[in-house]
Parts: sequence; C-alpha cells; structure tokens
Amino acid sequence: MGESVSVLITKEEINARLAEIAGEIKRDFGEKPLTLVGALKGAVIFMSDLARLLDNNVEFDFLKASSYGNETESSGSVKLDEPLRLNAEGRNIVLVEDIVDTGHTLAFLKDYIMGLKPAAFKVAVLLDKPSRRVNERASYDYVGFKIPDEFVVGYGLDYAQRYRNLPYVGALKLD
Repeated sequence: MGESVSVLITKEEINARLAEIAGEIKRDFGEKPLTLVGALKGAVIFMSDLARLLDNNVEFDFLKASSYGNETESSGSVKLDEPLRLNAEGRNIVLVEDIVDTGHTLAFLKDYIMGLKPAAFKVAVLLDKPSRRVNERASYDYVGFKIPDEFVVGYGLDYAQRYRNLPYVGALKLD
C-alpha cells in the first residue's frame, strides 16, 4: 500500500494567515500576558510559529488528548492523556489546536480548561473541517483555514506519526 501527499495549503499561505491571527489575538488581549496551551502533538508547529508573532509576555503549556490513534477516522471517544501542568486559574489562555474535525476533542478540551477558571479563554485552530462536525460545542475564536473533508498531514499533523515536519498542509491519499 502506497501513500502520496498533494499540497493543499502552501507554507506562504500559512505564514500570511498566521500573521493575521496574531493580529486578532493582539487586538483581543492587548499587552496582557498570555498562556498558549498547545494540544499535543499536532499543534506544536502552529503554536511555535504563532508565539513568535505575538508581542505579549507569552508562556507555554501543553496538554494531550487522544481520539485517533493511528487511524484516519476519529474514534469519537476522547480521553485526557496529559493535563496542564500550570495553574490556569486567573490566566489569559489561548488553546492552540491543529484541526477541528468532528469537534469532540475541542469540546472536551474547552470544558476541561473552562473548569480551571481562567481569567480569559480563547481558541485558535489552524484547520476547520466543517463538513465533519458532529459536536456543535466545538467553537473557536480564530481559524486559519476551512478545508474540505480530506485527511490532511503536514505542519504538525500526522498520519501514524509521520509527515508532521512538512512545511505545508497536504492531502494524504492512501493507494
């Protein structure tokens, strides 16, 4: 069985949209300190590039939830594999997520973080696949790109832990 990847969103398109998202975050938070919370592993590259575009005092933390395993379809069941390490209460938090598909993971993470009583809470998502949405509570404040119902890799997103390092987002085809 072979695999191929075709470019869906170029590195240049990603960089331009990230600059716009950083501007939106600066507009919403001003000079206030921010805590970016990255959803591991997929959001690491998006979060790193976004953080470099922010002038705020920025702290990082990470959490990990899983619903995919090594498959191309969400299992629908979400579990928290690694919780936040910092005390989120009273902080300005931006959850950074790679993709919203069915919405189960994002809704789960939003509930988890809101339960920690942040001062302010927003969600930045690189990719949104609206045609797959099942959980309508999976809302966000900032989005990079809306994409068609294709399995995507690159720029942090993987298939069986591969392709994360691609500098673009590509559609994966399994032959």
